[in-house]
Amino acid sequence: MSVTKRIAVTLPAGPRVADTVARIKWAEDNGIADAWFSDSGAPDTLTQVAGIAHATSTIRIGTAVTPVYTRSPSVLAASANVIGQLLPGRFVMGLGSSSQTIMGQFNGIPLEKPLTRVRETAELVKIMLSGAKTDYDGETVFSRGYRQAPMENPPPVYLAALRPKMIEMAAEIGDGVIFNLWPKGALPKMMEHVAIGAKIAGKDPADIEIVNRAMVLCTDDKEYGRNLFRAAFGPYYATPVYNKFLSWAGYDEAAETISKGWAAKDRDMTASAMTDAMIDEIAIIGNEDEIRARIQEDADGGVDTHIIAPLGGSKEDLDRTFAAFTGDNFQFA
Repeated sequence: MSVTKRIAVTLPAGPRVADTVARIKWAEDNGIADAWFSDSGAPDTLTQVAGIAHATSTIRIGTAVTPVYTRSPSVLAASANVIGQLLPGRFVMGLGSSSQTIMGQFNGIPLEKPLTRVRETAELVKIMLSGAKTDYDGETVFSRGYRQAPMENPPPVYLAALRPKMIEMAAEIGDGVIFNLWPKGALPKMMEHVAIGAKIAGKDPADIEIVNRAMVLCTDDKEYGRNLFRAAFGPYYATPVYNKFLSWAGYDEAAETISKGWAAKDRDMTASAMTDAMIDEIAIIGNEDEIRARIQEDADGGVDTHIIAPLGGSKEDLDRTFAAFTGDNFQFA
């Protein structure tokens, strides 16, 4: 059984909840199947999802991703219980380790043993959502005697992953896998590790939904788009998590230069490492036909749900980018 291909809008739409409500209503009215939230700060994501649930009727809502370090498993499970009741069959709890910047600098929480912490949190949250009493003694999380009311249809738990061990674990333990910021040449080997993890759990890899947040800009000026990407994502690839991933994906020299440039606070060095060719492998920049063709290419490569995340720029850029993927304008082949 293959998973349905889906287009999603990215949320939140900024600091004002009213703008997020407007975007999700627009998406639902224009034939877009999903809306996926990032989760890195204010306004709080899980609170927003619960708060706007009544404003929707058909759209599926996911988190990509809620960090496993900032909420305990019982809090995550209790939140998923509420949201699952408000959005029956329409909510996906996406969990991940996040990054050193968000955890260490923003929250003062060491990003320690991320593979183990994500695995154990996911296992424990799924036990809690089932209604079973907990008796879990992990290396990074512990719970005994907690029980919440069982849910008839508990929300699925998807896990974010970049490199082999995390991808395999995500496919093994999670109900789906979430990708982000990968060069397109890396997708085949990422999908190979999904298959490895699925087989460990006795799953058919085709049944595991692959979600990806795609950095997209619909524009006739590609250089403008590339410069937006350099400014926004240089800091991402300077963090150890994404820097190691970039190296694993085949960009050793770029990863090293970005790391050195960031450490030296030399923005020119960091930016110079992000060549046009490399950005074109990661970001999706071009006119309507070009960006739709790339999304279809990613779908053919194994991605099921494509979160359209417009690169910065103006409201006109954002509107044009989203408009390219309404139900009237785009259908998967």
